[in-house]
Amino acid sequence: MTDTQFNNRLGTLTPDKSLHIQRRLPGPIERVWAYLTDSDLRRQWLASGTMPLQAGASFELVWRNDELSMSADERPEGFSAESRATCQFIEVEPPRRMRYIWPGVGDVSMELEALGNDVLLTLTHRQLIGERLILNVCAGWHAHLALLVARLEDDSVPSLWSTWKKLRAEYEEQLCAS
Repeated sequence: MTDTQFNNRLGTLTPDKSLHIQRRLPGPIERVWAYLTDSDLRRQWLASGTMPLQAGASFELVWRNDELSMSADERPEGFSAESRATCQFIEVEPPRRMRYIWPGVGDVSMELEALGNDVLLTLTHRQLIGERLILNVCAGWHAHLALLVARLEDDSVPSLWSTWKKLRAEYEEQLCAS
């Protein structure tokens, strides 16, 4: 069983506008890697899309966050039912690390480290610009990772949009206080 308090911690935003979030997940590392890279598994917590796992390869992520929520009515104003992004891998080291460019949104890396039967996931999202984007990305990654934790722990999965709204307010409070 993972540390629930650790897995609920807010991410940290560095002075250079990089978000860091860590989560302790039940392993093995290959299982967690599959949830990061397999379209069908990733769709259950983040976005679908086939990933050719090699540096320089492009791939599309397709978010359908309403499907990860209790109801489409929870969707915040200004968000569409579906969004897409074509990203490009900078590095891929299965099953330990991936890093990619998300055009207009930044540079994302996910690193996995085996810790006994568990796996430490470290997500870093660099080059965040603008308060609105920063708040949306912080709350977005945190909410999506809450779904990943629940899936891997075989636990009840929270509603994405209601989780996102709550977290966005918490991140706004945290960032305004710093």
